[in-house]
Amino acid sequence: MRQQRCFSRACSRVTAIIDRGRHNQRSAFLVFATMLSAAPNRTPLHTRTITFRGFGRADGLWDMEGELHDAKQYSYPSHRGEVAAGTPIHHLFLRVTLDTQFSIHAIESSMQHTPFGECKVADKSLQEMVGKRMGPGWRQTIERTIGGTLGCTHLRELLFNIATAAFQTIPHHQQLQRVAKGEPKLEGGDPPFYMGKCMTWDFNGPVVARVAPQYIGWSKPFGKTDKD
Repeated sequence: MRQQRCFSRACSRVTAIIDRGRHNQRSAFLVFATMLSAAPNRTPLHTRTITFRGFGRADGLWDMEGELHDAKQYSYPSHRGEVAAGTPIHHLFLRVTLDTQFSIHAIESSMQHTPFGECKVADKSLQEMVGKRMGPGWRQTIERTIGGTLGCTHLRELLFNIATAAFQTIPHHQQLQRVAKGEPKLEGGDPPFYMGKCMTWDFNGPVVARVAPQYIGWSKPFGKTDKD
């Protein structure tokens, strides 16, 4: 009888171990399934890293910051002499201060590493963006204001894409603040900016039907444009 109890406990422990193993295998598979497919034998050559961060400020404004870093994974000759592997080609920082309407109150940049000394004066033209508003036509606004030889290609790249960080930062945190204060959730009016901009947020798709059914089949009123 005692041997049977011991055997049962041993079987239970083995079963638990097997179950944990199966769980770990499933977890490993899920992690692996999110990775890219196996690549052929290859050598890393260039890495570009871009990071965006959003901050709420005590004065009610919002800071969006971007950082761009370029480097080669090998040494090479250039007009500056021999450049060691990993040395930054570009290392740029950008900060844009916005209000809740996505209008720019202040903008600044720091160009820590550039391929030419002349690049560093490009940040001066950024001040022309103060007063501009992120939204529909944002790329065109940037190009009209600091496009071409008026500015820096890479600062423009940061500036264009920092808008998506702003859209990820401001509306969501505003909604959380309203909930924390016990204020009613804002509803009605036009749909959020991201709806109708990708396949998942199709106005006739299952996601909108599930999370925002009030906007199913929504279309822009006649005569109204994105700039309105």
